[in-house]
Amino acid sequence: MGRSRGVAVVVAGLVLAVGGCGEGGTDEKAAKSSAEPTPTRSPSPSSPSSELVEWVGDMCESTVALQNLRKESAADLKEIRDSDDKTGMLAHARALSYLSTTPPEVETVAGDLESLGPSGVPAADRLRDALRKKVRRVANELEAQSPAVGLEYAESTVADVDKQVRSLTPPEPGLPALTKKVPRLAAAYEQAEQCAPGWRPDGSSGEGDSPGPDPTGPLPEAADGKNYAACSDGACEVLVTSTADITAKGTDVHVIVADDSVTFQSGGGLMQFGGAGGEAGFGNGLKANVVAHNKDGAVLKFSRS
Repeated sequence: MGRSRGVAVVVAGLVLAVGGCGEGGTDEKAAKSSAEPTPTRSPSPSSPSSELVEWVGDMCESTVALQNLRKESAADLKEIRDSDDKTGMLAHARALSYLSTTPPEVETVAGDLESLGPSGVPAADRLRDALRKKVRRVANELEAQSPAVGLEYAESTVADVDKQVRSLTPPEPGLPALTKKVPRLAAAYEQAEQCAPGWRPDGSSGEGDSPGPDPTGPLPEAADGKNYAACSDGACEVLVTSTADITAKGTDVHVIVADDSVTFQSGGGLMQFGGAGGEAGFGNGLKANVVAHNKDGAVLKFSRS
């Protein structure tokens, strides 16, 4: 009986000793754990950097700009070909306007692409390089297309320029296709606002937008209305809604008013203005100012010095 009691004591002591070792080990591990910094989680390889999001957005913006250029060019060419004025001067004026604005717009996109650095995604950089080369080639070819060169061939030149502009499609595979192969490129594409469907450079979505007010407002009343005979002495203020032949101070002036331009032709000279504020001089002291201009017509003031 006494022997049994001794065994019990030894066992109890052993239990206490083991328990004490366990408690001491736990405290030591806890202290060591609190002393060591918690390792930070490395970013997911599919998470895009802000630089990549910006890069993808810039690529989308250039792609949208080229898409808009192709659509506008096709519409302008159709408008020029469908012009029904008997003299052909309205088509001529629209052709000159097209040739003066389209090449610089292509050059702008070319410059934007050339200022775009590497993305860090090899496939995306190859796409950028191919598109950059394509747009630069067309921009260089269009550089010589100017209203000052071959005015008599302006209308046919427009068709050649339009063909070049419509060739500016993104190389394949395009950016959307590449996103299916590179997760972080897909994530950047998702975050870039310029890549959203219907995005426009002015920030509007293009869906449900009501047209803004005419920036020029209503045309003011012209003092002489459409009485072009009042200009015979070289001083008048008249309204032209499409075309008009005006003789002022012995100078014959053919006027063409389009939605985006006012053109004066006299003798062998031709002057075109993009809106209110333009002033045409005719070399004999006669000048014509564009007082106001919108889609409804233009108010012109002829005066003599």
